[in-house]
Amino acid sequence: MGSKQRVVVGLSGGVDSAVSAYLLKQQGHEVVGIFMKNWEDDDDGEHCTSRQDWLDAASVADVIGIDIEHVNFAAEYKDRVFAEFLREYQAGRTPNPDILCNAEIKFKAFLDHAMRLGAGKIATGHYARVRERAGRFELLKGLDPLKDQSYFLHRLNQAQLAKTMFPVGELPKTEVRRIAAEIGLPNAKKKDSTGICFIGERPFREFLNRYIASAPGPIKDERGRVIGEHVGLSFYTLGQRQGLGIGGVKAKGAQKGGSEHEPWFVARKDIANNTLWAVQGHDHPWLLAPRLRAHDASWVAGQPPGAGPLGAKTRYRQADAPCAFEPRGADGFVLRFDQPQWAVTPGQSAVLYDGEVCLGGGVIVTEAASGEDAFSPSAALAAQAL
Repeated sequence: MGSKQRVVVGLSGGVDSAVSAYLLKQQGHEVVGIFMKNWEDDDDGEHCTSRQDWLDAASVADVIGIDIEHVNFAAEYKDRVFAEFLREYQAGRTPNPDILCNAEIKFKAFLDHAMRLGAGKIATGHYARVRERAGRFELLKGLDPLKDQSYFLHRLNQAQLAKTMFPVGELPKTEVRRIAAEIGLPNAKKKDSTGICFIGERPFREFLNRYIASAPGPIKDERGRVIGEHVGLSFYTLGQRQGLGIGGVKAKGAQKGGSEHEPWFVARKDIANNTLWAVQGHDHPWLLAPRLRAHDASWVAGQPPGAGPLGAKTRYRQADAPCAFEPRGADGFVLRFDQPQWAVTPGQSAVLYDGEVCLGGGVIVTEAASGEDAFSPSAALAAQAL
């Protein structure tokens, strides 16, 4: 583990960061806890857990016997993460703010703050690992395949990884909870957070409504029939099946007792015409993408991998999909999948892996569905441009 040093741990109030702090203290490091407050617009509401999280983090620090500091990064968060999040949603894309939060807040603003406190390293409760090889740092998947969070960390660079520790990355979640219970941590049984950092557990559409005006428009099927009305394209994501309000509509010419009961899914967002396109059936060709194009790439090693076969995730908790990687321009790439991928979503991240090593990734710009994908001229052009 190397020499003993001052390690500043991001204590979120959850069990993973709590056990991380405990393990580091057991290893003999001088451990200091930091609780990051990233959001304060409406944190007195019923859905925001920030106050309780702070109380839990402070209780954990008390039990472990370390100092804890409450640091407010709300201004940085609003500028660097939330503003970008809104821009992407308003453009009809579906961003992943957790990835931006890690790159801009936890491993930038927090890292800078920790260095000012004289830290040798920072640590978080992420399920991932760092490996040093010949003076270079690699980001590895967490050993618990059900909890691996390297997808959210793929934008970290060499300087950040050189200063980072992930103490629970070697452990299964069950072991983390067992340790927490054994040492009497007050949050040993606390359920994992499911909300985006600033949204907490509040209903997503209700939250977005405060910041983005609704702009209703038609929902059409693949034949161009109007089958419903959407409340605004920003409020939907590709592959979504809940909240469309078109459950009773059946496809024209559907066999009795056949596919008319198959669920409807969001398949396309036509921003220019404010139209949402929905298709019936999970495996409809419009939902399957044999390739994608991404931009704004970030590589852990500082440069892209060479062209060739790799694995990719286009969403969290997905098995690595075998694909061929082709660099494009300064910060872009194209992936061609061995098997078409489901609901590849512009704005989300395509993250590349070579076995257990996370190489980095980029933001998905387009996907090109198989079969009859030219539902509009723009889609046809996007498919041809790949």
